[in-house]
Amino acid sequence: MEDMIANNFYETDRALTEYLLFHYGDPQELLPPSFKFLAALNFPTQCVTECLDSQRLPAKSRALDLGCAVGRASFELARHCTEVVGLDYSDRFITIAGHLRKNGSFLFGCIEEGDLTHPCQAIVPPDIDRERVRFQRGDAMHLAPELSGFDVVLLANLIDRLSEPRRCLDELPRLLDRGGQLIITSPYTWMAEYTPKENWLGGYEHGGKRHRTLNTLKEILSPNFQFSESKDLPFLIREHSRKFQLGIAEASIWTRI
Repeated sequence: MEDMIANNFYETDRALTEYLLFHYGDPQELLPPSFKFLAALNFPTQCVTECLDSQRLPAKSRALDLGCAVGRASFELARHCTEVVGLDYSDRFITIAGHLRKNGSFLFGCIEEGDLTHPCQAIVPPDIDRERVRFQRGDAMHLAPELSGFDVVLLANLIDRLSEPRRCLDELPRLLDRGGQLIITSPYTWMAEYTPKENWLGGYEHGGKRHRTLNTLKEILSPNFQFSESKDLPFLIREHSRKFQLGIAEASIWTRI
């Protein structure tokens, strides 16, 4: 019985904090003052529209979407780049992204509750040239040497799901041409299930110093990248018709020097 209690999430400090805020939290504690619910929609698109400086792109520019999932940001990048590579570790994600590239849509079951679903359709906007995009399976921590010469690299909500995020960050200088744009977004949800604690980039205290992820990114990237700005990008993940995950990613924008 004691082991069951020890392993129960609802007996943890984290659960207590979440539920105290859930029941009693002031709005300022729960959400940023400027937050609007609709701003949390279309997150993959906003990673491009809110963070990419399309005016700085050269002709026939190339983009790499690392951790592309099912590809929406990759397609959005194709509005501005003549070649886009979407890469993800998940076979299933890459299969569906490839289906969307070929057919422009994909029919799936949207969960209502339990096993109940209703039909939904993912549709790539018809004004996007899908031929500009190709998808491939790959590991962001062990990238193929032929991946290089990009003008844009996007890492959307990826770094806090890698077991060795520094290994991925160390690859970035060779991926981007000088003047290229790097976009990193993350809610910084560091969890030992994904990243061993000794590999966290932030979210911990050591030697009396509180370590934040953005500061660590600056330390790692500064020899090869110039930091431009950071901004908040909210996102909403629907689990079922009555449960949603609300996150606020920090987007940091960099230029290859």
